[in-house]
Amino acid sequence: MAEPRVPSGRAGRLRLRRSLEVARRGADLLDQKLRILRDRHDELLRAERIAREQWHECLARAEDWLRRGLLLGGEEALEAIRPTRPAELAISWTSTMGVRHPGDAVCTVPAREEGEPVPSNTALVHFEAACAEAVRAAADYAVARAASRALGDEVVRTRRRVRSLRRHWIPRLEEALDAVDLALEQSEHEDAVRRRWAAESREHRG
Repeated sequence: MAEPRVPSGRAGRLRLRRSLEVARRGADLLDQKLRILRDRHDELLRAERIAREQWHECLARAEDWLRRGLLLGGEEALEAIRPTRPAELAISWTSTMGVRHPGDAVCTVPAREEGEPVPSNTALVHFEAACAEAVRAAADYAVARAASRALGDEVVRTRRRVRSLRRHWIPRLEEALDAVDLALEQSEHEDAVRRRWAAESREHRG
């Protein structure tokens, strides 16, 4: 951040005071924003952790049913449950303190159409259903992770701005204002001395 210009005189002092007031008010507002962002970020981190755990649980169930199905029907039994259409994902967006991020996800896994091959055993039926749950859980986790990353990035940026104002810009403005105050005080003192000398000189001449 560049050094503030140090204007001279009373007009300069007024400008510095206004700049300092704006900087302090801006830092206070950014502090408020940072608190809100941190709280929301903590919520999203918890949501991300829960979504990740649910996704892993769904994967574990799917793998368990897959092992059972393969034991009962062999690898060739998987041909009957090969998906013919992709899942569809719709994401809604929202914003927190001006930060746009994913808010929710709706993942639709196509149902089996009439006439399509069906799993050869019950375990593979459960595996197919578990896979659909895992896909939806993966979508939820992806949204939660993206949202927490977006808020986390903004927390870092806002913290840096607050630190820059508090540790650098505001102290520099305060130093500049002190320098102008001192210069004005010295100038006023010198003017008073000159006026006193002038008055005394007139008295002596009189």
